[in-house]
Amino acid sequence: IVDVEDNEIKNVKVIENPASSYLHGVGPIVVKMLVDLKVNLVVAPEFGPGASTLLEHHNIGKVSVKASTTVCEAIREVLNRVG
Repeated sequence: IVDVEDNEIKNVKVIENPASSYLHGVGPIVVKMLVDLKVNLVVAPEFGPGASTLLEHHNIGKVSVKASTTVCEAIREVLNRVG
């Protein structure tokens, strides 16, 4: 979780995925966690249809990046897009 204010990183938290051991049905669990954490934007290489629908329902933005993108590169890319 990266907190950004005025295009500047204020805080970074690493949170364990509660559904990392599941093969299917991960989307709703992760989206619930993101809603509870008051996340407003998610960056990922892909979004499943269930997760995508739930993110939209909760007004959480989505940004797609290449699968090989590092976290630092993804943050830079997002800040350049929205900044």
